[in-house]
Amino acid sequence: MTIRVACVGGGPGGLFFSTLLRRARPDIEVVLFERNQASDAFGFGVVFSDRTLQKIDAADPILHTALEREGVHWDTIDVRLRGESFEFAGNGMAAIHRRILLRFLQQNAADAGVDLRFGVEAPPLAELRASFDVVVAADGANSRLRDELADELEPEVETAAAKFIWFGTTHRFDGLSFLHQKGPHGNFAAHAYPIGQGLSTFIVEADEQTWREAGLDGFDMTSPPGTSDEVSQQYLRELFADDISGAPLVANNSRWANFRTRRTARWHTGNVVFLGDAVHTAHFSVGSGTKMAMEDAISLAEHISASPEDLEAAFGAYEEERQPDVARIQAAAAPSLSWWEHFAFYYDALKPLDFAFHFFSRSIDIDRVRRRDPRLADAVTDAWDRAHGAPPLATPLRTARGVLSARDLTVRGRDDNRTLEDGTGEAWSVGRDVKVLIAPDDSHLVDALPAIDEADAVLVEGGSALSRSLIAERLRLERGIPTIILDDELNDAAAATLILSGRADAVARTEAVRVGA
Repeated sequence: MTIRVACVGGGPGGLFFSTLLRRARPDIEVVLFERNQASDAFGFGVVFSDRTLQKIDAADPILHTALEREGVHWDTIDVRLRGESFEFAGNGMAAIHRRILLRFLQQNAADAGVDLRFGVEAPPLAELRASFDVVVAADGANSRLRDELADELEPEVETAAAKFIWFGTTHRFDGLSFLHQKGPHGNFAAHAYPIGQGLSTFIVEADEQTWREAGLDGFDMTSPPGTSDEVSQQYLRELFADDISGAPLVANNSRWANFRTRRTARWHTGNVVFLGDAVHTAHFSVGSGTKMAMEDAISLAEHISASPEDLEAAFGAYEEERQPDVARIQAAAAPSLSWWEHFAFYYDALKPLDFAFHFFSRSIDIDRVRRRDPRLADAVTDAWDRAHGAPPLATPLRTARGVLSARDLTVRGRDDNRTLEDGTGEAWSVGRDVKVLIAPDDSHLVDALPAIDEADAVLVEGGSALSRSLIAERLRLERGIPTIILDDELNDAAAATLILSGRADAVARTEAVRVGA
């Protein structure tokens, strides 16, 4: 009996899955439904880091071929603000226009014998389930099929506070650049990178207040897809004129939105299985959406082709393989998304080099920075040493209460009888000499915490690593209160990074961790 598979969605994930399954099992019929025409492509560039391409290349070199023939490659990330520029080398990346990538993937799928039906709306879910043995939902972040099966899949969505809009520009950037402009209405930032075809991607972000103050909230969101926000296009072209040498911004369904991080407990129900943005998203600043979808496609095709007679087992093995990888990427994306929600605060509170390192270190520590770009790491640590006369963990911490000889501290005791010690015998009572602030698990609740206006020092503990650092940096940068983060998971590199980046004044680990080490 011939197995019939329907794939709903003709993006990179759906096309790649369909191709791989047909190649592995030519006896399986694969029909792909895509409501848009083959030539349609909303958005601009798709970016991949060199480190992410190995698994995809091993399954099929089509992406490598497309990037080699039509893409653009670079090694350096650049942060620009206040007339200064800071580079972070060792970050090999490549990008390609989404339309070009889709063209390669469409040809690949056609060559594999996939029945490609562009400009065709997929049949209703009940009809799909009855007509096909497997229904693969690759219909993107606004998935109709996920919404219909929400009770069984248990999807969750978290909406970011920042606004973003996606343009292109005819200005050719050399690599990935992050541009910051403070205009008359507030702070705007752009992610820009070349994609070939004479274009660069140009994504702009702003907080909601700035967006409204600039009068960019008047676009009618009920207008049909394809209509772009021309008022914002002109405003941002003028604001970033120096960064793009006066070049125009290019619109393509360009309209403001809030990024939505999607997580889904189950990726299949019955004979319907999901991949890509339909069940998981990660903020575009980590550039992983297409990568994750294509890696989902590899895994799902492998498991279906290996055991088409037991689809429940195939789907379960697929989830078991892919869900941990996706969770790790989403965990790494969380501090990056948070950074973009607070970049205006950092712009005003930090000096340019500190601002750049705060950005570069949002998901990696100083040791990993040094392995990629020793010159950048030396610039950061040398600046600290010049200012303080010692490395960050060995620098004395001065507060109104007194001086601790180092910034790598130990918490001894339990409950209400804890002390904070620096290794020389100096001991401060936790709760009396040092105030304690318990961080929430949800980083979005940080701003709702009761304010601490006066304290010699504050020990921030509990919650998540992200919420602890957000609280600590707010207290020290806004109110001038020395902050100490208690975190037993920190190694020396992570501890030093919190201090070098301005997220905390000091770190502490418990006595049990010190003894265990």
